[in-house]
Amino acid sequence: MAKPVVSETQRRRRRPTRQGTVLSESMIIHTAMRVLREHGSTGLTARRLGTALGADPSTLYRYFEGMDDLVRAIGAELMGNALENWRPRGQWRNDLHSLGSAIHRAYLAEPHAAVLTASRVTGRPREIAVDETILGILRTAGFSDETAAGIYHAFIDLALAFAALDAGALALTDEARAADEAMWKSTYARLPAEEFPHISATARLLADRMPYSAYPVVLDTLLDRAAAQLNSGRRQREQTP
Repeated sequence: MAKPVVSETQRRRRRPTRQGTVLSESMIIHTAMRVLREHGSTGLTARRLGTALGADPSTLYRYFEGMDDLVRAIGAELMGNALENWRPRGQWRNDLHSLGSAIHRAYLAEPHAAVLTASRVTGRPREIAVDETILGILRTAGFSDETAAGIYHAFIDLALAFAALDAGALALTDEARAADEAMWKSTYARLPAEEFPHISATARLLADRMPYSAYPVVLDTLLDRAAAQLNSGRRQREQTP
């Protein structure tokens, strides 16, 4: 049974850790992210986190309902980081493009945390703020609620899917990642044209492109489709007597 989560005021009254630090939810989240950087996406444990904090591992349960709750908090932190480093300019397409790019960058800045959290829904304030911002951009631009919800779904899933994919590559060892990238030249480029004519014809192009994320291209495709939907809706309204 999970132990009760105490209020922030009660937490401040507790004694400092062995390192002389008074804990907070934010400190635990950032320490957990450091543990992930050092030990990978499978290396975050209550014992290891307690050691990093200089506190008993059970201290975690005064701030979070459990490790899964902490994982969701880390995901919300990454989302919040994206919003902190983003500023709207008042043009819906550019704003969504820059926000999507900010989300992608925020997750790639912490690849092990991204691998662990990209598929999670946190329900926390920092994540909610991002969702409200995206939907606000779409509804203010003139999209119907139904269309806005559909574009939001595609937009956020696209950002997080590529965040997980690209962070997964960054989370590999340098040697493993280099070996994967070299495969396009060491294997694909050497496939016989008689048996694999299409790969052979594009092998050089693939070798140049595949080490890089396709997210910007796919994001542009999504926003182009959204712009077409918006323009079509406007034309239909103008033609309606």
